[in-house]
Amino acid sequence: MIDGMEPVQVDEATFAHIRVILGVVTSLAIARILNGLAGFAQNRRRNTPYLVHTLWAIFLLLLTAHFWWFEFALAKVTFWPFETYAFLIFFASLHFFTAALLFPDQLDEGAPYEDYFFEHRGWFFGFLGALFLFDMVDTALKGPAHFASLGALYPVRQVSYAIACLAAIRWDNRRFHLALVIAFLVLEAAWIVERYAD
Repeated sequence: MIDGMEPVQVDEATFAHIRVILGVVTSLAIARILNGLAGFAQNRRRNTPYLVHTLWAIFLLLLTAHFWWFEFALAKVTFWPFETYAFLIFFASLHFFTAALLFPDQLDEGAPYEDYFFEHRGWFFGFLGALFLFDMVDTALKGPAHFASLGALYPVRQVSYAIACLAAIRWDNRRFHLALVIAFLVLEAAWIVERYAD
């Protein structure tokens, strides 16, 4: 623990305070993705959209929204050392960094997103794979009971996702990348339905 940083016992006000900063960072990630997607509708000719890139943007939007909903379980955390707080800000920031890699501040006029995506796939899939692994740490912070409630397949799924991201860094086969993003979208949607559907 950092000197002078005592754990904070959580009441409703403290929890709201923690959620505000996480919400700000998460909102920046969502805004980045939505602005990028809106840019396709505003001016398709400036930078040609690419289906795989667009599907990854939709997946990341879904993943980030799911992350924010999932973070409500932080209400179960009763003490907050500064390191836990800092980790959560870092984890939320990873969503923003990953979104920024999909939609850079500037892309040369006329440059297709297909070329950009494959040139930068190492960074994108590196960050995406890290998100899946850090998610397990985030889940563990909510307590052993919460981690166990996600089932025995949860850590297997997260590690498998990270391994798939490593494969995506290595291979630039277009069909592989299309199949991968479709699989990720279907699995994430199924996970959300299974977890939250009544």
